[in-house]
This record gives sequence, C-alpha cells and structure tokens, in this order.
Amino acid sequence: MLSSLFTEGTTSIPLSELLICILASIILGLLVAFTHMYRNIYTKSFVITLAVLPVLVQSVIMLVNGNIGTGIAVLGAFSLIRFRSVAGGAREIASIFWAMGIGLATGMGYVSYIAVFSVIVAAFLLLIYHTKFGNIKSTERELRITIPEDLDYPNLFDNIFDEFAYNHHLDSVRTTTMGSLYEIRYIIHLKDQQQEKAFIDAIRVRNGNLPIILGKVAANRDEL
Repeated sequence: MLSSLFTEGTTSIPLSELLICILASIILGLLVAFTHMYRNIYTKSFVITLAVLPVLVQSVIMLVNGNIGTGIAVLGAFSLIRFRSVAGGAREIASIFWAMGIGLATGMGYVSYIAVFSVIVAAFLLLIYHTKFGNIKSTERELRITIPEDLDYPNLFDNIFDEFAYNHHLDSVRTTTMGSLYEIRYIIHLKDQQQEKAFIDAIRVRNGNLPIILGKVAANRDEL
C-alpha cells in the first residue's frame, strides 16, 4: 500500500501513473492550502502557491527519473531565488515544507504513503489550532505614563507596581509639550490581567489624570 507506483529502474512512466501522481499532488496541495487558511491570516497568492507547489516539485523529481539526489540538487538551485519578498512565520514555513514533501513523494510514486501522511497531518493541525494549545499567556505590558515636569519620577509609582505587577523596569524617559511634561515608559509583568483598570486608575490618581497608555510590548524582530 505504501510502496511506489513506479517499477524500480524504469526509464519511462506510464501515462496512467503520471496522471495519478499529478492528481494526487493537486488534491494534496489544496489540502495544504485549506489547512493553512484555517484560523490564519494569509494572502490569496500565497495559498495558490501552496496549492500548486506540490505538482511543480513533482515535475522536477520526475524530470530526473526519480533520482532523489539529482532532484534535491535541482531544488537546491531553486533556492537561489527568494521564495517570498518578506519574512514568513513558522506556520508559513511549515506549510511550504509540507507542500514540498508532497511533491517529493508523488514525484517518486509514493502516492498512498503521502496521502495517508497528509491526512493525518491535516487532521492533527486542524485539531491543535482548534484548541488553546500554545496560546500566549504572557502578561508583559508596555506602560507609558505622562506626568507634570514638577513630579520626581524615580520611585514615584513603585508602591503601585508592587501591588499590581510581579516586576517592572524603567525603559525610557522623554519630554513632551515643549518640556512641560514627561513621558515615562515602563516594561511590566502584571499579576492579573483582570486588574488592568484598577491598575490604571491607581496611576491616574498619582499622575494627575494625564494620559496613560497600557499595551503589548512592540516586537522588534521577526518571530517564529
């Protein structure tokens, strides 16, 4: 069942077996594309590429008569061309690798093997994306507080931070409004996200109800 459709050492591929492999690549490529689209942000061009990538890789493998070493060498040459102009995330990389694996398998005639493998992978991914597995539970926040210039900001909010946060550190200070105000930026780890309003209210009392911004920490690097 999981063996290759092609006879070992064959120099030609029957048309019927060729069509089976192409059809399998197209169907499994669509499976990869649909799985990638599930609860994800994507572009139409990218999912179309995922759908067509298996049959393209398959054609390269078949072109070298199933010689896996030569096929990988040819695909290595393809890597000289950047696949995308922007960096992809972990999910994009996994989908590309999966689509290329399908093309490698169908190009060598292992249609049944890759079909079973792809169905299991798709079911696993859909299941795990449907659950809360891997959800970020970080309470790290970026806090920006505006204070009048006459307030001495060092240790000004320490007792409030001790009550509502596990730890904090002062990241930056800058003047605003022609030097009449200071904007202080902290990085904090809240103890309880449900206490954000009470936390902000406590700071408002201390800074004279001037603007306060509490949000996620901006990422300065691409994440996988």
